[in-house]
Amino acid sequence: MQLTLKLDIGDGPYEVTTNLWCAVQWERKYKRKMSDLAQGIGAEDLAYLAFEASKLHGVTVPVVFDDFIKKLAAMPEVIGQDDANPTEGATD
Repeated sequence: MQLTLKLDIGDGPYEVTTNLWCAVQWERKYKRKMSDLAQGIGAEDLAYLAFEASKLHGVTVPVVFDDFIKKLAAMPEVIGQDDANPTEGATD
């Protein structure tokens, strides 16, 4: 699953996209599978994915995750989602 997130840590809004690296970092930290998010995604889950994606995209963020959360102006907003295994479309 790939998410495009919109967030603001005080320098104006920006967008980042998660990737496999972000997903693996989330799984390692929370000892859960990404498929668990199908049951519902929490605020901390979104914040952590935004944290990792921000670092990946070269955005300067606090070293400590909790400090990153404190800087968030609002909860990261999911503005796009690509499924890892999209279904094949019907052929003409």
